[in-house]
Amino acid sequence: MKNIIVLLICTLISFGVEAQSIIGAWENFATAENGDQLKTVVIFTEGYQVLTTYNATTGTFIGSNGGSWILKGDMLAKTTEFDTDNSEVVGTEVSFKISITDNTLEIPDSKLKFNRIDNGAPGKLQGSWLMSGRVRDGKTETRDTNRPRKTMKILSGTRFQWIAYNTETKQFMGTGGGTYTTINGVYTENIEFFSKDDSRVGMSLEFNFKLLDGEWIHTGFSSKGDPIHEIWSLRV
Repeated sequence: MKNIIVLLICTLISFGVEAQSIIGAWENFATAENGDQLKTVVIFTEGYQVLTTYNATTGTFIGSNGGSWILKGDMLAKTTEFDTDNSEVVGTEVSFKISITDNTLEIPDSKLKFNRIDNGAPGKLQGSWLMSGRVRDGKTETRDTNRPRKTMKILSGTRFQWIAYNTETKQFMGTGGGTYTTINGVYTENIEFFSKDDSRVGMSLEFNFKLLDGEWIHTGFSSKGDPIHEIWSLRV
């Protein structure tokens, strides 16, 4: 009996570790009917995720969806907050079976297989963040993060994506993403896709950043050259 109990505990511990391993970034490559190579990246943080497909060569944006998630056993339940292909699914939940190893994430029903990019490291900004304020002319303007209109950034250890959307109207405003680094107080974005303007693809933008009382203070210049001073709060 003692051996059975020990085995059961070890099994539960192993299962917990496996379930947690979904955190991070994953990628899949596929070939479109016209021969273009497509890249799909999915980022999982605690409680939130985003999946995006774009042309692996040109960076042309194809589609994105995301929202909150819960993993129970091998069943992933996802509640959609935005979907560029079908806004009508916003607010609905879908569940499907997944299979996770250290390096792969599979969705058997759709025959999709993703390879791990990272496990949430090494970037210092891993998590889901909502824009909660801006500083203009020395004055801080706060923003209610519970309102339907959201600007969110989801970051794994190496990948980032921002998304602007409205859960009430189901409107999607725009997104962009790629890889990032956090070195010596400098946050650098390397843009791989940008839904509104393909000319931004390939750009690298540097910003100063610091974490203060749980908030991400983000300063620098936008891709248009405009000065920005933003405050981001970790989503819980």
